[in-house]
Amino acid sequence: MISIHPDNPQPRLIRQVLDQLQEGAVIALPTDACYALACLPGDKTGADRIRRIRQVDETHHLTLLCRDLSELGVYAKVDNTAFRLMKALTPGAYTFILPATREVPRRLQHPKRRTIGMRVPASPIVSALLEELGSPLMSATLQLPGDEHPLSEPWEIEERLGKVVDLVIDGGAGTLEATSVVDLTGDAPEVMRHGLGDVGFLDE
Repeated sequence: MISIHPDNPQPRLIRQVLDQLQEGAVIALPTDACYALACLPGDKTGADRIRRIRQVDETHHLTLLCRDLSELGVYAKVDNTAFRLMKALTPGAYTFILPATREVPRRLQHPKRRTIGMRVPASPIVSALLEELGSPLMSATLQLPGDEHPLSEPWEIEERLGKVVDLVIDGGAGTLEATSVVDLTGDAPEVMRHGLGDVGFLDE
């Protein structure tokens, strides 16, 4: 476990985390919602490990954590309507399902829909990691099979997953809620999961 200040992440510690990621690490990190599992997008073994920990198959959307909307636009096809909605909601506790571009490896896309989850978190730790890395991170909500809520306490994550992840970032307690998931591939936004981000205006 490595403790990083949630509001003012120490650059030296951020670089230590990146060193481990570049060596193939799967990490648990705090976001603006619950904790998440993450690895580098090009790390096939890492993505497979995340799916095994979560016990999900390739139809479960993994999510790219991006620095901003311009980076998100490299990896997803975004029309004007989707862009306006995402601009209003980012950074924040939302995951958007979008058509993937060719920049996204096929093995990370939904096998039939060719979609990908995209997210711009409002988290200083995640932002510092993405800024230093210069590219997105691949992630999934840290919710274990059979659990009612995602994991949000670093000590519990280390206790339960210390043998299957390489690093736990202690950035303080997270929330017990995952992000809200909004599918932007259809004619109108569709809420796929009600989570921390307010989506009441989309249900009207």
